Amino acid sequence: MRASQQSAQEYLAHGQTPFFRLPVAARPGSPPSGTRAVLLGVPYDGGTTASPGARFAPYQVRRVSAFVQGWHPVHRVSVFERSGAVDGGNVVFPPFQPEAVRDRVEAGAFAVHRAGAAPFLVGGDHSIALPALRAAARVHGPVAVVHVDAHLDTSGPETWGEPFHHGTPFRHAIEEGLIRPGQLHQVGLRGPWGAADDGLLSAEHGAQVTTADDLAAAGAGAVAARIRAAVGDTPVYLSFDVDAVDPAFAPGTGTPVPGGLSSREALQLVRGLAGVHLIGMDLVEVCPALDQADITSHLAAHLLFEGLALVAISTLTAGRSTM
Repeated sequence: MRASQQSAQEYLAHGQTPFFRLPVAARPGSPPSGTRAVLLGVPYDGGTTASPGARFAPYQVRRVSAFVQGWHPVHRVSVFERSGAVDGGNVVFPPFQPEAVRDRVEAGAFAVHRAGAAPFLVGGDHSIALPALRAAARVHGPVAVVHVDAHLDTSGPETWGEPFHHGTPFRHAIEEGLIRPGQLHQVGLRGPWGAADDGLLSAEHGAQVTTADDLAAAGAGAVAARIRAAVGDTPVYLSFDVDAVDPAFAPGTGTPVPGGLSSREALQLVRGLAGVHLIGMDLVEVCPALDQADITSHLAAHLLFEGLALVAISTLTAGRSTM
């Protein structure tokens, strides 16, 4: 099997900044043979209602991800080699046309799905989750969603007068039938609501809600195990808003809420999903201008690594099943 991560000396020699020192795919919709995951930057924060700046996250996460090596000592797998992951560049769009942004993100993610790989979208703000889920549903039908976030993200236009922003993607995803009923797993929720019925849409859809306090009491591993059991073989999309993590561990985000997950809990949660059929992931709301010593960007890179490990593990399972 081909080596999938450039050596440190090769990386330093050419001076470019692909995710994790991975090969770059000039055509992410036609990646090299054996590619099971394609990382795509989405430098867009036009859906942000608070502090902007998440558009710069793909560059910063690429930069710090160069320090992440490929062997996973817990799962005992060479993540980049087994996943065949590549950097597919950035999704390109006119930044002042939100509808065009959604169309381009959906097209980019759909092309990766159609090629038989999982798109890993690095935002950018959380509004990109909607077109990503539209693309996933076109290929896989309604999916299970693990949504890790401080917020419900099921708002309507009543607050800001705009139906599409980073607080609305899961309202649209539910209403458009992109998520299987009972298969929305929301983890890390906390903080005040705008009204008593803010959680009604999720509840009516049968969402399984685990607050940050619930996770602290049960443990990240136990929460992940419950989700694994609930989703079974259903295709899973993982949407991770970095503000799910306590701002003490992830200050670089535009909508911080105290009392969130620790970095360790966040990593354990994703790691504990090993065995699910992961068909895509987004990592959003990293705002480098608000970060301290790159700690949020480093966490983002390691969360992506844990997500890629889920894809790598699935190749081992598939290999065993065909023997």
